[in-house]
Amino acid sequence: QVQLVESGGGLVQAGGSLRLSCAASGRTFSRYTMGWFRQAPGKEREFVAAISWSGTNTYYADSVKGRFTISRDNAKNTVYLQMNTLKPEDTALYYCAIDRVLMYYSRAAADNERRYDYWGQGTQVTVSS
Repeated sequence: QVQLVESGGGLVQAGGSLRLSCAASGRTFSRYTMGWFRQAPGKEREFVAAISWSGTNTYYADSVKGRFTISRDNAKNTVYLQMNTLKPEDTALYYCAIDRVLMYYSRAAADNERRYDYWGQGTQVTVSS
């Protein structure tokens, strides 16, 4: 059974930084693309970033490009999201997710929720102004 457990969320002032982690188990982590999504209150869930199974390819939503960095440590079965220069509009519940297909990455598809078949429970990020 696949499990994804996020951690690292919290309350931070605007301009601050946080690093989210997502620990995976139950699947050969190093062979799967991983994604981060977020959902703010009253809004639909949206794509944040994705990273291919090898870590070679990354893709970001325009709203976070240049501020957030996705990375992974396949030896630790963990994917990270480093978030810098946080803004109040970054406030949301952040989820990690794992792609449903072994060794598949497509930039055109990485932001599509339907690519991902398992999701974590989410970690809350709140940015105060």
